[in-house]
Amino acid sequence: MALRRRPAVRLCARLPDFFLLLLFRGCLIGAVNLKSNNQTPVVQEFESVELSCIITDSQTSDPRIEWKKIQDQTTYVFFGNRIQGDLAGRAELLGKTSLRIWNATRKDSALYRCEVVALNDHKEIDEIDIELTVQVKPVPPVCRVPKAVPVGKSATLHCQESEGYPRPHYSWYRNNMPLPRDSRANPRFRNSSFLLNSETGTLVFNAVHKEDSGQYYCIASNDAGSAVCEEQEMEVYDVNIGGIIGGIVVVLAVLVLITVGICCAYGRDCFISNKQNRESYKSPGKSDSVNYIRTDEEGDFRHKSSFVI
Repeated sequence: MALRRRPAVRLCARLPDFFLLLLFRGCLIGAVNLKSNNQTPVVQEFESVELSCIITDSQTSDPRIEWKKIQDQTTYVFFGNRIQGDLAGRAELLGKTSLRIWNATRKDSALYRCEVVALNDHKEIDEIDIELTVQVKPVPPVCRVPKAVPVGKSATLHCQESEGYPRPHYSWYRNNMPLPRDSRANPRFRNSSFLLNSETGTLVFNAVHKEDSGQYYCIASNDAGSAVCEEQEMEVYDVNIGGIIGGIVVVLAVLVLITVGICCAYGRDCFISNKQNRESYKSPGKSDSVNYIRTDEEGDFRHKSSFVI
């Protein structure tokens, strides 16, 4: 009899675990759950891309689907069973929940949130985030290279590009040879002294040498592609000290000759002042004159006249 009671005891001991399993399975069945095949999609500009959002478990046959774009502010992308906002006319819903964007642009790079509301489920709401990156190929960068630099002077070469996304990295070439970030890191450039910043595109020479002369160009690159600027020549020349001194001497000699010439001209009365010009001319005399001569103390006068015809 004891042997027959053992299975019943074991069965009774297992009943709580059985009910817990049923309860756990019931909770799973009554909860909406989402998943994504790719939560970080990457696409090049003007190509189509799918934002994957899939319902794995739900008891609700017609759940409510919403898509939001989360940037500086949150905006609706799919709401009320239609595409809204910037994606209107450029997107569609795939299946029940996934979203496809046609002709994705750089402005579409953002965090997107898929939200599902299943009212008949024990857990009614679930959401999943999708980070979309739209890559943009760089355009030819703008390069600025000094045309001529004297030996021993500093020089800075600039390379800038503003369209590429993600932000491009820059590399410089001289005579079709890539330049390292630091000239000291490569024995081939032991006669040079420069630093290259691949983030900003600047190539800085502390003191140029004759070997730094050549044709320079820059390439801007990111994951979407690359672009190059036109070659520009930089000449490194020796400073002609003798020529500079000779030029200064010539200028000083010219100034001395001009000064001597002006002094000689004043010494020879070559310049006549306006005052002298006015004194060289006299005002004309009167055509006739009358003189009165005092003759006595009473004030009588003797008239003396002279007429000039």
